[in-house]
This record gives sequence, structure tokens and C-alpha cells, in this order.
Amino acid sequence: MTAKHRIYTMTFSSVYPHLVAKAEKKGRTKEEVDQIIRWLTGYTPKKLASQIEKRVNLEEFFAQAPKLHPARQSITGVICGVRIEEIEDPLMREVRYLDKLIDELAKGRPMEKILRAESASPTAEAPQKTAAKKTPAKKTPAKTAKKTPAKAQVQAKAKAKATK
Repeated sequence: MTAKHRIYTMTFSSVYPHLVAKAEKKGRTKEEVDQIIRWLTGYTPKKLASQIEKRVNLEEFFAQAPKLHPARQSITGVICGVRIEEIEDPLMREVRYLDKLIDELAKGRPMEKILRAESASPTAEAPQKTAAKKTPAKKTPAKTAKKTPAKAQVQAKAKAKATK
């Protein structure tokens, strides 16, 4: 039997300030961090505060979560050098989901996207994605025109290096 990872024994109340600090350093708020935590775990604001006060460890925090959001499984990507979808330990995956969501917040991603558009049905979301892809294509020439001199310089330098 393998020993528990030390992260499981850390109290949520010791991790929470780091999550908030990470977000606030990038101009986001504690309220947004709380919203993400509540979305992921199903805690009410009062229950979340209670869990922080009780100093429960991360294992208990996730085990006692009222309702883990079903859309959390759509969270993918790399966190700490590991693909979330490849993490086998369910508890470690939950911890990494939270970490990834806070990373997305700190990187400036809109809350609607972080919260997976409140888990709209895939069929309702598909037309939006298609429409979103068409809209930027119309704007591309204007953006390209503004950036052309800089792009041209970069491309010229790249060609010069390639020919040497």
C-alpha cells in the first residue's frame, strides 16, 4: 500500500490564501475564487467559510463537498507538468481541477468560460462555437493591416537566418 500524498493532509484553509493571492496578483478577486470553488464543489458561501474555519484537510474538503460539478470532467490541460485527464487518482484529479480553474482565472480568462458556460448542453454550445469562429475571420484583415510592418520585419529576419 502506498502512502498518501502529502497534499491530501494539507488543510484547505492553508491552501485557500494562496489561491486567492494568485488570483489577486493578476487583478482578479477573492469573490471570483470563491465562485469557482463553489461551482466545483457545490458548497454554499456559508458552508465554504465553515470548511475554512474548521481547518479540514483537502481529502475531507472534497469528500464532504455537497455536489461535485459534473462539467468538471471537461477540464483538460496540463497543470504542474501533468495532463489532468491522465491523472488516475480521483482525489488528486479534483485538487488539480481546482488548481487549473484558478490558473485560468489568473490568466484573465472570462468567468463564463472558466465555469464552462454553466455547463450548457453540448448541442446548444456547438452553434455558438461555429459562429465565434466565423466572426474573427471577418476582423482578421483589419488586425493584420495594423500589424503588417512588425510581422514583415519578423518574417524578413526569419528568411535572412534561413538563407545563411
